Amino acid sequence: MKKSLVFITFFIFFLLTACKESKISLGHNVYFNKEENIHYGNNPDQVMDLYIPDKKLIGEREVFIIIHGGGWRGGNKSQLTFFTLSMMQRFPDHIFMNMNYRLASATQYGIPNQTDDITKVTEFLKERLSYSPKLILLGNSAGGHLSMLYGYYFHADKEVKAVINIVGPADLSDTGFKNYEEYSFVEKHLVDPKILPTATSPVNFASPIHWITSASASTLSYYGTTDRVVPLSQKKILDSILSKNNVIHESYEFKGGHLDWDKRPNNTFLIDKIETFLKHIDKK
Repeated sequence: MKKSLVFITFFIFFLLTACKESKISLGHNVYFNKEENIHYGNNPDQVMDLYIPDKKLIGEREVFIIIHGGGWRGGNKSQLTFFTLSMMQRFPDHIFMNMNYRLASATQYGIPNQTDDITKVTEFLKERLSYSPKLILLGNSAGGHLSMLYGYYFHADKEVKAVINIVGPADLSDTGFKNYEEYSFVEKHLVDPKILPTATSPVNFASPIHWITSASASTLSYYGTTDRVVPLSQKKILDSILSKNNVIHESYEFKGGHLDWDKRPNNTFLIDKIETFLKHIDKK
């Protein structure tokens, strides 16, 4: 209990002083250099926060790319700042990038803009680091969906080491997901029709499971038992397709709804599982 209070006190202090400090301490000799609101494109939404370990290490560091949720047309990277800091404590040798992306609207499609934005930040990283880092895509809700879609289709190569999908829809044609109150927006405005392959519907194109192959990135998923936005049926569908293609994967359930994954003890359980999962991949 005492440790938890110290941890919470630190984060309150961090959030109050974040705009003034260029280096942050997470305790236990863990230091990161941070840069906030870096522009990686000309659109006001194309900004990101970058955290690079202050500790010098030999070799190339892996990168967590953090992608927020919000129904593809809302949300902000600030929603995942606290979770990103918690992850940094557990992974002090990794680089973290917490990104905003161009939001969808009735006049602007989400895809390929949003997946293109992920490409832009990876290109920024390559230039900044002078090497091509291994990527771990981590997102919640729409961010989980984009992490899967990007990892399985738009950037399906060996640079994507793993996908951490938190309450992200994997099959947009799932009957349970069709109860989503903004489903008509998903059908009409998520995908630009100009990029659709012949005889492929927008819903199928935007469904990550449609693009899973035996070469797809290892995937860890986390779903709520009472989620009314992205139902638990999504977990079963995703697990089934990953298993059929012999993709390394794990999935877990937490008690709660769509936003409860980031509450204790669900968030600490998730970080524990992410750490174990990535160690498991490294041994393969």
